Amino acid sequence: MALVELRNVSKIYDLGGEEIRALDDVSLDIESGEFIAIIGPSGSGKSTLMHILGCLDSPTKGTIQLDGKFIHDSSASELARVRNQKIGFVFQFFNLLPKLNVLQNVELPMIYSGINARERRERAMNALQLVDLANRSKHRPSQLSGGQQQRVAIARALVNEPKIVFADEPTGNLDSHTGEAILNLFRKLSTQGRTIALVTHDPEIAAVTPRRIEIRDGKIANQLDPKLSGLERQRGEAMESAAL
Repeated sequence: MALVELRNVSKIYDLGGEEIRALDDVSLDIESGEFIAIIGPSGSGKSTLMHILGCLDSPTKGTIQLDGKFIHDSSASELARVRNQKIGFVFQFFNLLPKLNVLQNVELPMIYSGINARERRERAMNALQLVDLANRSKHRPSQLSGGQQQRVAIARALVNEPKIVFADEPTGNLDSHTGEAILNLFRKLSTQGRTIALVTHDPEIAAVTPRRIEIRDGKIANQLDPKLSGLERQRGEAMESAAL
């Protein structure tokens, strides 16, 4: 059984009597330990897919299993519990609390989990060591560079040992050099067996992952392996174009 299983998932909005299908009959498996990219232009449905995968929203139709449990019809409180226990998020704008220091920011998800202060500190320091920022634990976010702030956000996403981490445009607010360093960190975390999904509109960022899921008009348009030879890739893209 895959870590995540979507079957025939649709997200439909009614706008003034018009039916808008943000997702249209999507089926998808994500295996434990995979490093994938979900790619598509603005309005393609990739953000809606991430929100549903990340338990931030529920589908109109279809079923979702996460870690062996059906969650598509869960209540808001149940989804919140799943998010806290099984899912980590990294966003483009870091979302760190400016009045808290680095260690306190990383501890936040564990406070909501009811973990005691001693264990919170130990686990937060371990997470900061993973991203090479243990020496900045007492700094405030304003005292860090953009890349360092994003690494703090990654540590926060990892601290509850989630089953899967979603990174939504994680390099979008960084210069190219710093963005590459963040992608290298995700590669490193992937080699440690963590399940990571990058959500991006940028093909160069998507190309760092072993698997790419392309979303267009609410559907999975293609799934490509960036390691394919140029000829194989061209053949796959030609087949995709012919199908459109």
